Amino acid sequence: MRGVRGATTASENTLEAISEATLDMVRTVIDANGITPDDIAAVVFTTSPGLDADFPARAARERIDGWEHVPLINSHEMAVPHGQVRCVRVLILWNTVKAQNEIKHVYLREAHNLRDR
Repeated sequence: MRGVRGATTASENTLEAISEATLDMVRTVIDANGITPDDIAAVVFTTSPGLDADFPARAARERIDGWEHVPLINSHEMAVPHGQVRCVRVLILWNTVKAQNEIKHVYLREAHNLRDR
């Protein structure tokens, strides 16, 4: 099993913005790694404090093919003073034989700077 990370930012704290950012990020992670729903053990979504208009998992469950039976959970990130604002993160626990260095983590929009931290 490997963990696959992704992060992006929502343009604002609305259901639509959170859903759009989440779906863009998750689909990019899936496409970059060739992940299929049957190989996913679980998915953890987190959002920055203040990004609370909707659950990222709702968009994934309702709008990504095959994810209706994937275990999903939401949580908030710690309120760190220099933390990324309006950030949606994902950790996909993926059953794969790929090595750690073959995993493609995805950082989109304003979250591109998180990989440097």
